[in-house]
Amino acid sequence: MRAYLMIAGMWIRSTMAYRASFAMTTFGNFSATLLDFVAIMLMFSRVDTLGGWSLPEVAFLYGLSGTAFGLADLLIGSMERLGRRVRDGTLDTLLVRPAPVLAQVAADQFALRRLGRVVQGLLVLGWALTRLDVTWTPVKLLLMPVMAVSGCGIFCAVFVAGAAFQFLAQDASEVQNAFTYGGTTLLQYPPTVFAKELVRGVTFVLPLAFVNWLPATYVLGRPYPLDLPRWTAFAPPLVAVACCALAGLAWRAGLRSYRSTGS
Repeated sequence: MRAYLMIAGMWIRSTMAYRASFAMTTFGNFSATLLDFVAIMLMFSRVDTLGGWSLPEVAFLYGLSGTAFGLADLLIGSMERLGRRVRDGTLDTLLVRPAPVLAQVAADQFALRRLGRVVQGLLVLGWALTRLDVTWTPVKLLLMPVMAVSGCGIFCAVFVAGAAFQFLAQDASEVQNAFTYGGTTLLQYPPTVFAKELVRGVTFVLPLAFVNWLPATYVLGRPYPLDLPRWTAFAPPLVAVACCALAGLAWRAGLRSYRSTGS
């Protein structure tokens, strides 16, 4: 963590040296991600429900997914560039430094502008909460920050696991993006619009459903399509820890298999 914070702090100071540029790029990031929600609002201009879910309920899913992924993308999104370093051999320079390679890769070119995605997700989530008719209890209130933190952890694990795969594939950033950026897009829509095979896949194989689908159905009082027990809505922290542990093992295995470019 000390190495990560030092490297990230260096990039933040570099970014804030040009504050006007930072403000414009952050606003651009905010606006680009906002278009995703605009597309959802355009859908609801023609229909009343989507898979049986109203616009505020879908906005609730969108805000949770966008916030969790935005935090993960801010903290560790630089992992997607690992394949380029493996291919051109610049990863070798990180190996000889007295700091963990994972911390160096994660903090490399730390992009503070990605805060725009986090802010946009929080705004949509806040709007949804003002429109939803939910009977709030202490348990549901506690589940809200737990969802954000656990979802961030799950997405961080996907980033690290995807980076570990790039040790073998060397340039598979688009494969990784299919599960990170593609995963958050999937979670923006209710599970009822997808085939049950896909819902099972993102529940039991790549557990992205624990980011928002499962806990959100508990908060909203909706049944989950797979008829899972209600206690699974409180499993995201355990799932996040398990995913991070498995991703860590995959990273260590990938790093041990690295043999440089040979030149």
